[in-house]
Amino acid sequence: MKKRLLILEDGTVFNGEAFGSDNASQGEVVFTTGMTGYQETISDPSFYGQIVTLTYPLIGNYGINRDDFESITPAIRGFVVRELEENPSNFRKDSSLGDYLASKNIPGIQGIDTRKLTRIIRAKGAVRAMLTEADADVNVDEVVAQLQATPLITHHVKEVSPKAAYPSPGRGKRVVLLDFGMKHGILRELNKRDCDVLVVPYNTPASEILAWHPDGIMLSNGPGNPEDVTEGIETVRELIGKVPMFGICLGHQIFSLACGAKSFKLPFGHRGGNHPVKDLRTGRTDLTSQNHGYAIDIESLNDTDLELTHVALNDGTCEGVRHKKFPIFTVQYHPEASPGPEDSNHLFDEFIEMMENEAAKEKQHA
Repeated sequence: MKKRLLILEDGTVFNGEAFGSDNASQGEVVFTTGMTGYQETISDPSFYGQIVTLTYPLIGNYGINRDDFESITPAIRGFVVRELEENPSNFRKDSSLGDYLASKNIPGIQGIDTRKLTRIIRAKGAVRAMLTEADADVNVDEVVAQLQATPLITHHVKEVSPKAAYPSPGRGKRVVLLDFGMKHGILRELNKRDCDVLVVPYNTPASEILAWHPDGIMLSNGPGNPEDVTEGIETVRELIGKVPMFGICLGHQIFSLACGAKSFKLPFGHRGGNHPVKDLRTGRTDLTSQNHGYAIDIESLNDTDLELTHVALNDGTCEGVRHKKFPIFTVQYHPEASPGPEDSNHLFDEFIEMMENEAAKEKQHA
C-alpha cells in the first residue's frame, strides 16, 4: 500500500497509508466522534471543504450501500481513520469504503494516531492541512508555508446548494425548503409526513418563495460561516412573520442573524452523534447528532425577539431558539439524525402541528 502524509499548518506530520484516490488534497481538518454512520458523514454537505477525522478506531467494516447517502456528491476533501476495513461484511453493502472514495476522487489516510490528531484540533482549533503522497519530492516546509498562506473558504453554501428549484411531491402541507446544503434526511422526514416540498436554492428571493403560497418554510443545514450567507439572511429577514418556519443547524444560525443575534466560531466545533442537549421548556435532555463549527452568542439574544429554548450540556452554547411573536423555531442540532440518535425527531411533528394551527387561525379570520 502506498504511503501518504497528512501535513498540518503547524508543521506536524503524520505518516500513514493511502486509500481512496491518489490525488493530493487540501482543507480544514476536523474530527467527528460517531462510532457508526461514516457513509452519512462522507456525504453530508456540511463538511464541504474539510478533511474529516473519525475518532472511532475501526472504520469501513460494513461498507457502502445505496440507501444511506445524505447527498449525491460528497463534498469532503479527505478522510482520516485509524484503521480501514478493506473487506466489509454486510448484506446491504455495494462496495468498500476505499473503492467508493476512489470513485469520487477523495483521498484517505489510515494508520495514523487519530487520538493525537484529535488532541491537536481540540487544543488549537480546526487547522488547515494537506494530504499528499509520501515521496522524496515533498518539502514539508514549503507545504506548511502554503497552508498558512491559504485563505479560508467563504463560498461554502454556493458550492453545495442546488442551482435550480425542484419538487418532492406530497399531498399534505406545502413546504418550501431553502437549501443551504441540505442533508437528504431532512427531506425524508418531511416526505414521511406527506409534505408537498419544493426545494429551492439558497439565494431564492423571498417574493419568489411566497409566490408558491407555502404553509411553512424549512431552513436547512449547510457548511461554513453563517455571516457569509448574506443572501440567505436577507431572504429570511423578509419572510419573518409571513409564514411558519423551522430551521436546522446553519438554518438556525441564519435565522438568528436575520433577527439581530450574533454568531461566533467554536474552537473545534460540535461533530458527532452523542451530544446532550437540554430543552429549557420541558427539562428534557436529548442525545443529538451535530455537525457545526459556529454557534449563536446567547448574550446577543437579549436585544432580539428570540427566546433561548435549548442549550448544549457539554459547553452551555445555544442549541435552539424560538420567536416570541411569530410561529418560528430553530435548533442547532439535527433532529433527523442521519447518522445518530432520533430522540428529537418529534420536532418535525411540532412543525407540522404549527403549520396546521396557523392554517386554522387563517380559516377562522377568513
